[in-house]
Amino acid sequence: MTSHDHSLLTASELAILYGSYANDTVSICMLSYFLEHVEDPDIKASVEYGLELSNMHIAIDKDIFAQEGLPVPLGFTEQDVNVQAPRLYSDEFILHYVQNIGIMGINAYSMALPKMSRKDLRDHFTQCLQSSADLFNRTTDISVEKGTYVRPPTIPYPQQIEFVHNHNFLGGWLGEQRPLTSIEISLLFMNLYRNSLGNALLTGFSQIAQEKKVQKFMARGAEIARHHSDVFGKFLDESYVPAPVSGDFTVMTTAEPIFSDKLLMYHTSTLQNAGIGFYGESIASSQRKDLTTAYSRLIVEAGEYSMDGANIMIDNGWLEKPPSAPDRREITKG
Repeated sequence: MTSHDHSLLTASELAILYGSYANDTVSICMLSYFLEHVEDPDIKASVEYGLELSNMHIAIDKDIFAQEGLPVPLGFTEQDVNVQAPRLYSDEFILHYVQNIGIMGINAYSMALPKMSRKDLRDHFTQCLQSSADLFNRTTDISVEKGTYVRPPTIPYPQQIEFVHNHNFLGGWLGEQRPLTSIEISLLFMNLYRNSLGNALLTGFSQIAQEKKVQKFMARGAEIARHHSDVFGKFLDESYVPAPVSGDFTVMTTAEPIFSDKLLMYHTSTLQNAGIGFYGESIASSQRKDLTTAYSRLIVEAGEYSMDGANIMIDNGWLEKPPSAPDRREITKG
């Protein structure tokens, strides 16, 4: 690490550092398992690269923890994964999963970087952002070359610049609506794609979960993802924009435990929280009222699901508490 002025880490820096550490430990568990089963050499190379990046991030995080005298979070370890368990997902699913790690990293690190004050952390997370973009580009190139890339819809090029003069452009909550804009199509596509991937992931999780509550929670999450995909697909269809054909996200039939229930719950929780953030972005960028209403409703559904997941983690002692402000009221009682 580079030298710094020894200023204390801000609350933002602590939150991001601890969160990114936990997420990278999940990635190491997931990618280590995938590495044991992936067959395609090009896809295997992308898994190896993703694993290399996560291990590098963890090493730098630990260095920062040591410099600051901070406890290292438990996160997830080799105890949370059985890499020798039977295969659960297809090579194509694995490729899209690794590609999505790049996408999630780009979003997370680009939001984290402006919250950093110290130069050593800015340097670290700048590198994390750049490596996430590189991982996304590498996996996208492989997907395009192999013909497995899920391409967003296309629309005819505009012939001239136009301005909106009719308030009907904003639409209503019911009835006939104007065609979707390119921005709205882009957001619907990405949300549909992410939910298709999430449906496959959670279907697999529901098979390998050990506790009944966790099994039911994962199955419910897969059903929610299918429902949300249907909602986004319907909006595209109503504007005569063909919904993209999802990839071959094949889930095998194994029910042998692969990941700990603790990891399954945490991973699902982080994906749900990211999804809620994507829906919020979609509300801000969609101008049709029926779209913003639909996204708002889906946020509520996803939020309730996420809260139920947090309760399961708390009940089982799986929720690692992030760094928090001291309880001044409790201190004064003493």
